[in-house]
Amino acid sequence: MSKRIAIFGAGAAGSYIGAFLTREGHDITLIDMWGEHVDAMNANGLRASGSQGDFTVPVNAVHLADAWQLEHNFDIIFLAMKSYDTEWSSHFIKRLLASNGVVVNSQNCMNDQLTASIVGFERQIGCIMSSITVALWEPAHVTRGGTPGRERGHDVFRVGELHGRITPRVQEIAEMLSCIDGSRTTSNIWGERWSKLTTNSIGNPVGAMTGQGSQSYAMNPRTRLIQIQIAKESTQVGLALNYDIENISGVSAQTWANADQGDVYEELDAILQPKPGAADWKSSMAQDVAKGRRTETAFMNGYIVARGREAGVHTPINAAIVEVMQGIDSGEITPDPSNVERVLSMAGL
Repeated sequence: MSKRIAIFGAGAAGSYIGAFLTREGHDITLIDMWGEHVDAMNANGLRASGSQGDFTVPVNAVHLADAWQLEHNFDIIFLAMKSYDTEWSSHFIKRLLASNGVVVNSQNCMNDQLTASIVGFERQIGCIMSSITVALWEPAHVTRGGTPGRERGHDVFRVGELHGRITPRVQEIAEMLSCIDGSRTTSNIWGERWSKLTTNSIGNPVGAMTGQGSQSYAMNPRTRLIQIQIAKESTQVGLALNYDIENISGVSAQTWANADQGDVYEELDAILQPKPGAADWKSSMAQDVAKGRRTETAFMNGYIVARGREAGVHTPINAAIVEVMQGIDSGEITPDPSNVERVLSMAGL
């Protein structure tokens, strides 16, 4: 409990982690660039609500502009910024890190190597957050989707060293996060990363380009076709690059890679259909679009396309997703369910 911990990027995920760790008694400092959010947290505390309960805790929040004045270094820094902010934020937190401190990269996408190249490979730990939906629609209030009492039993947090060995510090971080939800160490951080990359690439841009929640777009078989093709291409690329990809929605990467086989396609389509009683939750990328923020598409589907070229794997559906989302980011295309047919036409499907 004596270690000094910073959450760099108090968006939805960072705020959710920060609220629980603060309640648990850890010494937490939340650092963010949204001034209204920082001021509200300091004035009224940070509220976390949703499927894991509802509570408010007093927190220590610091605006990014004032973070350089912090007089002490941190033993642990959770990096929870958007992927496009990885490079500058890694440089920023390097000077806030204690000499024996560690950065826990809790971002989406494949950013571990970039951060490690800046802060030091021996000072970087990966942390995947799997199948968790959180949102920050108003200052100082983060909420989690899901059904109360049904979220436990799934290991949301998977913590691992880049070299794959299980060390005391990854065990410490995993144990720390267990106050939030299921948490474990992993010796396969890269396989976990590619699995999470695939999951994000399936859901995030589809919700963003249609403007729909997860249950609404799941009702359309043409949308599910896009999702299956995204996953097929992603797993084919990852396997070609020799990643040991962890299961995606409980299904092996090889099965997703074989999606064009009729019986396999039917199995995968059944997985993606609407879930009875599930909330119609908007993806984090759809939330970004609604807020007028830039999306992480280039670091998700765009990354799959780039690595596909390297591996000699054709990725037409991911390339079409990237092009459409570039139009949404620029304001030239409006989020709408009609973008489903736009993507399929561009990919020749």
